[in-house]
Amino acid sequence: MTQKLTHLDDSGRAHMVDVGEKPDVERLAIASGEVIMKPATLELIRAETMKKGDVLTVAQIAGIAAAKRTSELIPLCHPLTITHIEVTLSFDDTLPGVVIRASVKTTGKTGVEMEALTAVSVAALTVYDMAKAVEKTMKIQNIRLIEKHGGRSGDIVNE
Repeated sequence: MTQKLTHLDDSGRAHMVDVGEKPDVERLAIASGEVIMKPATLELIRAETMKKGDVLTVAQIAGIAAAKRTSELIPLCHPLTITHIEVTLSFDDTLPGVVIRASVKTTGKTGVEMEALTAVSVAALTVYDMAKAVEKTMKIQNIRLIEKHGGRSGDIVNE
């Protein structure tokens, strides 16, 4: 199957897709990712004893703020009116690390996948920033789209 990349014009130059003729549709995107760390680092975060403060709360707020600013960070993303953002962070001793999940909703002409992915990415970077004083070997990994609902391409469920 050959598909055309939507962010390239007929000459191969980058351009912002014109979504003006598309109808407003309710849209939802869910993304996820992990920050892998040593068990001792995870315990410090869990005990809220990091010098910079409550890691999960700060990372949650950072993820929400990042989702709202996605079009400023990614040049060809449209600015959107986001109707809901939820960013959750949870401990996973089997990793060991922190699992991040972001859910973003809008009613509009284009989806919110990039907003959900940006929320997860910045939340993960915030966890790293707040814990790097005790561990510089943390890994941010597996940032991915979990679900997308609404729009022309329909529903996508990756997990």
